[in-house]
Amino acid sequence: MGSLISWNCQQYKRITTTILISVLFFFSLAIKAESDPVLINRVSTVVIDAGHGGHDPGAIGLRSKEKDIVLGISLKLGKYIEDNFSDVKVIYTRNKDVFVPLFERADIANSNKADLFISIHANANPKKYIYGAETYVMGEDKNEMNFEVAKAENSVILMEDDYSTRYEGFDPNSIESYIIFSLVQQTHLNQSLSIAGKIQDQFRERARRVDRGVKQAGFLVLWRTSMPSILIEAGYISHPDEEKFLNSQTGQDYLASAIFRAFREYKQEIENSSNFTPKIIVDNEKEETDTVKISSTLTVYYKVQLFSSKNKHQLIDPPFREYSDVEEFHARNWYKYAVGTYPSYDEAHSNLEEIRRKYPDAFIIAVNKGRIIPVNEAKKLINK
Repeated sequence: MGSLISWNCQQYKRITTTILISVLFFFSLAIKAESDPVLINRVSTVVIDAGHGGHDPGAIGLRSKEKDIVLGISLKLGKYIEDNFSDVKVIYTRNKDVFVPLFERADIANSNKADLFISIHANANPKKYIYGAETYVMGEDKNEMNFEVAKAENSVILMEDDYSTRYEGFDPNSIESYIIFSLVQQTHLNQSLSIAGKIQDQFRERARRVDRGVKQAGFLVLWRTSMPSILIEAGYISHPDEEKFLNSQTGQDYLASAIFRAFREYKQEIENSSNFTPKIIVDNEKEETDTVKISSTLTVYYKVQLFSSKNKHQLIDPPFREYSDVEEFHARNWYKYAVGTYPSYDEAHSNLEEIRRKYPDAFIIAVNKGRIIPVNEAKKLINK
């Protein structure tokens, strides 16, 4: 009995020490973020992290390796962003077949004060019938499968020199090590969930992939970052048909394009939340130029943004005539046009599919007192 009590005390001490180290590490990140803050009202720097590389192949399929697939997707995604957003700096943790330790990947994002960190991977499972795409954010493991995915990705540190010291004794195969993950990365959780959801929507609707959802798990590479961060599992290399898709140029184009569309929507959502002057139109047959009128008695409501443009459009132009409650928002030399006035997100979403038949890139925005705000913030205000 004495030895059992001693063993339990040792276990308790180990767990307590692990949690304490993690709290101190998280506190140090918080101090760094407070003293040298990352702008949260714009997305000007994005770090794209192609998983694995060099002597670490990642998951291995019948005809390809994870490290090669994800590098292809990452480079395509970066080019899409660079070609479409001159105001965004794209940084790669690797742009060729080299091994980069997990801590260096996060340090690259932190040292460059990135506004977003996107880590791209491909999954594998002994059950070869499993396929589809999923996106992870940092958080407590919700089920055994999430835990196994996190363990597989975190085991990369075993290839690094002196990993035990560098990662404060973290053991990727020990359940107790993952207790720490319920304590960190809460600051940017909502933003991380927002872009993760958008990516899954694009995978399902535009890339025609099976949507395995947004999940939370304890990934070291996300834990050490100090900005909104996600880890994408673009598909299962262990599934023969999906491996062919992941390994093809067409498949990688589709996936990179889907992630880019989600990034574009996320960037617009973040940057719409401040620094602009709205002009609200009540009658879509007449443009109000000198005054601002409220189109609804609702304080917080949802609309569907059709498109944004560098050029100003008249609200009596044909694209708007079939819609009511058309609003124009002006921000940083961009004109944004949104339609409808929906009291709930579900009602806006029910109209989104119909609107997307004419405007494929349309998406839902939230408005509070004539000002565009993040959708998650609107949901909180409405639920109060």
